[in-house]
Amino acid sequence: MLGMNSKFLLPLALVAALTACTSTPERNPLAQWVPSPNHNARQPVLIVLHHTEQGSVQESLDTLRSANSGGKVSSHYLVGSDGELYQLVADGERAWHAGGGRWGGFTDLNSTSIGIEIDNDGSSPFTAPQIASLIRLLEDLCTRFNIPRSQIIGHADLAPTRKADPSRYFPWQQLAEAGFGLWPDPKHGPAAEGFDRWMAMQAFGYALDDRAAAVRAFHRRFRGSDTLPADLDAEDARILHSLLLQKQ
Repeated sequence: MLGMNSKFLLPLALVAALTACTSTPERNPLAQWVPSPNHNARQPVLIVLHHTEQGSVQESLDTLRSANSGGKVSSHYLVGSDGELYQLVADGERAWHAGGGRWGGFTDLNSTSIGIEIDNDGSSPFTAPQIASLIRLLEDLCTRFNIPRSQIIGHADLAPTRKADPSRYFPWQQLAEAGFGLWPDPKHGPAAEGFDRWMAMQAFGYALDDRAAAVRAFHRRFRGSDTLPADLDAEDARILHSLLLQKQ
């Protein structure tokens, strides 16, 4: 028995050594390793919400874990209509959920955000269990990563020319009342005369490369409409005035 055990000692030691190597930080062989304690892990600063626009959780899980006709996509989390929560990509990894777009000064949204898909076809209300589950998840993520609770946006906010999710049915006001995202407060009253609506849109985060698309995304989120004229009226000015007061 001793002879048999000794025969396996070298392979086992080699496996252990290789395992240890794979868990050590990546180091450049061209440089001398002189470690500093002054660093931390890269972390997200935004959370982007999506709706799946598919027929079932299983269909979405398949799409988010494989190649499809539109290319490979993924998200960190998927929230089922029953509130069940699925994680597909580790929080610290870069999921492929946002694509091209911009929000404020952020342009590589995949690198700076956590993506959450919500099981919804885009043409019906979201369920109470999934919104409750989403709020619990947001509390966890914002706490662990110190993400500002105001930095919860929709996919359409960062890519208004391409995306419409999470649709006009998403309960942004309910989310804000739970402490996530922003919603206009009536007590702030109307915007002052001369209030620059376009500058306010940009200050809030919207890119103005295509103003009509940005306004549609804004109306979808804050006025629950896909059909309002693609311009900013007095009600939009009131909303933007309140949002910027809260963002300060």
